[in-house]
Amino acid sequence: MRIAIGCDHAGLEWKEKVKAILKRLDHEITDFGTDSKDSVDYPDYGLKVARAVAGGEVDYGITVCWTGNGMNMAANKVDGIRAGMALNPEMAHLTRLHNNANVLTLSQKYTPEDQLEEIVRQFLETKFEGGRHIPRLEKIQEAEKN
Repeated sequence: MRIAIGCDHAGLEWKEKVKAILKRLDHEITDFGTDSKDSVDYPDYGLKVARAVAGGEVDYGITVCWTGNGMNMAANKVDGIRAGMALNPEMAHLTRLHNNANVLTLSQKYTPEDQLEEIVRQFLETKFEGGRHIPRLEKIQEAEKN
């Protein structure tokens, strides 16, 4: 799978850990940065990841910042993006199963390091359930148009 990843300065450590996980799982990675702990603006990186997903350059995206909130807000401004934050494996599973999320948002502050790999695996391996969830996603798509 092709995965885009991006972080701000406060998510750098988790981004690097997630990249190592993705490499171990044999995924192709596009890293949009940042690559240092110098202060940067999270929307710059979250939007790059989201646009790569929306444009079909990659299959999924992963964003990381301190709380996850900023990256999630930024990514969800891009038409066609359904970014979901996961603080544990069950949240990752459900954001794919019920919401067909195409961007995973992680919080370096609140996402436990020992759960990172299982969170990533759940996100990438869970299939969208469809069914009753389709009309709900269609409402989101309609709102994006208006």
